[in-house]
Amino acid sequence: MRLARNQAAGGDQRAAPDPLTIRIPAAVTMLGLGRSKLYELMDDNLITIIKVGRSRLVVVESLRAFVTSRAFTERSDL
Repeated sequence: MRLARNQAAGGDQRAAPDPLTIRIPAAVTMLGLGRSKLYELMDDNLITIIKVGRSRLVVVESLRAFVTSRAFTERSDL
């Protein structure tokens, strides 16, 4: 999709890089969790955020690390 957008705009044919940070609603969608649970995870320092002005941005790599660590924990419980 990003590639098509770049081509349609007359840009080069390279895909746009994945974002390093995302806003809270996008993080909620990516995790499939509720907003309150995401805030709990942020308060527990399980998800990394940065503040820019009044905005809170979620570090995408911390979402990946959280999911990976939970998947590993779940498998080791078997």
